[in-house]
Amino acid sequence: MIPFRFIHAADLHLDSPFAGMTGIPDVLRRHLQESTFAALDHLVELAITEQADFLVVSGDVYDASDSSLRAQLRLREAWDRLGHHGIPVYVIHGNHDPLNAGRLRLAHPKHVTVFGPVVESVTARRRSDGQPVAVVSGISYPIAAVTENTALQFRRDPASDLFHIGLLHANVDGQEGHDAYSPCSLRDLQQSGYDYWALGHIHKRQILHESPWIVYPGNLQGRSMKETGPKGCYLVNVDEHGGAKLSFRALDYVRWLEAELSIDGLSSEEQLRDLAEELLEELREQSEGKLQVVRLVLTGRGPLHGMLQSGTEGEELLQELRRRESQRLQGDGIGLDLDPAVSIVWPTGLKIKTGADADLAALKQEDSFLGELLRMADLAEQEEELLEQIVGSALASVAEDRRLRRLVRELGAEEKAALVRQAAEMAVTLLTEQEAKGGAQR
Repeated sequence: MIPFRFIHAADLHLDSPFAGMTGIPDVLRRHLQESTFAALDHLVELAITEQADFLVVSGDVYDASDSSLRAQLRLREAWDRLGHHGIPVYVIHGNHDPLNAGRLRLAHPKHVTVFGPVVESVTARRRSDGQPVAVVSGISYPIAAVTENTALQFRRDPASDLFHIGLLHANVDGQEGHDAYSPCSLRDLQQSGYDYWALGHIHKRQILHESPWIVYPGNLQGRSMKETGPKGCYLVNVDEHGGAKLSFRALDYVRWLEAELSIDGLSSEEQLRDLAEELLEELREQSEGKLQVVRLVLTGRGPLHGMLQSGTEGEELLQELRRRESQRLQGDGIGLDLDPAVSIVWPTGLKIKTGADADLAALKQEDSFLGELLRMADLAEQEEELLEQIVGSALASVAEDRRLRRLVRELGAEEKAALVRQAAEMAVTLLTEQEAKGGAQR
């Protein structure tokens, strides 16, 4: 087998609107709106720099079926740059940009292959000498909701000993939180005879299997706090024996993060603010010039817990951190291109996961109402039936509201366990505060 190199990317979601973010300065909003295009530029630069033999893109190139003319022109510009360097592109469309979309269609250049609504195969060649190196097969969504198992349409060519790559936009083994489009099983893919499955649709980077490789590269650019951490693509080197070596390359322009901040040992709001500012500075030093959007997750136990439960103090802390970051923006006169020396860390929100200033281990040993409550909360996390019983009983009052009833049904086990833990913490806070007041009155 002839060695070669290719890049696997997916879920570009060009021109994603980034709707719903409030309280963000206009200059940062422009950065967000530009981020999917900047990530695409980074992808092109990587392909050129690494001298990739070809690029595969596994669906959802556009964010919406009615993609803007701007998005199409920017994509054509990227494809033209790759073509100038002799890098072919193989593309499928997914549920966000199906083939029946009513958008204005720009002609694709000859070096870009867009697969149709049935599985098609082409031969990819090494750029340096034109030698055939891989069979690339793919299938695009004809409509937005594809519910059949399209993986079963892929068949390895028994007469070819070339490396086989399958492009598929699918939900493998019914991953939660994602539409069950083009559903298939890991076993379906393993038994296909293909050497590498270039998957799209799931935005979390995952290598589901090796030999054959079954890979989600994740999306190219995170778009919300649901998509935290580095985002990018895989650079894949295939050796003369058909073995593949994968290297993840971060390409995101804006990075979404969650960062923990403990209230352990803190006794004042001022201490919390100072610690939060120190954390933002640490993130700034690690930013590599990227705009970072961060949600602070407050953890630990201490006297500040009761104050944070009201919500007012937490919101005031957030507004103060934003005010200081806005001053930084204005003082440095940052334009559309972030200066690596002036990285912005924008605090987008707080998640309160703190606990009362109490010894839970000791409370759980007590023969008391609170001790029994805490023991039951622990048990509910281990026993699904008990968890369902507790949550169902607690939320029975919302059953008459159709919208709320649907939201309750959509709660996963982890979310239900979090509700039980939160309720237990509220009980600890209320009862310990009541005891403290009673002791003071005596």
